[in-house]
Amino acid sequence: MPDEGWYDEAAGPLVRPYAITRGRIPVGDATLDVATQVMAIAPGQDPLGLAPEHLTILELCQRPLSVAEIAAYVKVPLAVVKVLCGDLIERGDVIVRSPQPAQAPDRALLQAVLNGLTKL
Repeated sequence: MPDEGWYDEAAGPLVRPYAITRGRIPVGDATLDVATQVMAIAPGQDPLGLAPEHLTILELCQRPLSVAEIAAYVKVPLAVVKVLCGDLIERGDVIVRSPQPAQAPDRALLQAVLNGLTKL
């Protein structure tokens, strides 16, 4: 964490999530869920206007990390990470990729597996 003075082991972060996000909530075109992968694409971008949490996210995301992992490393709630990642997406500092939804196997395949198991 960049400034250890803003953290107390017993109490946790002394800066409230509302202050970190300036009262904003997650919005925008990018739908970020806990499994969405985030990766920094432009190292050395101008840090002007970025909060310490933004910079930490950029450092962490030199390799793809999920939104849940980022929240755990930065020690802030998921909603805060979604807002901060939204800021970085708008600036063009990160790219995101949501996992593809799993396709359920068709009924015939499941029936064939069941039949095979019952024959054992």
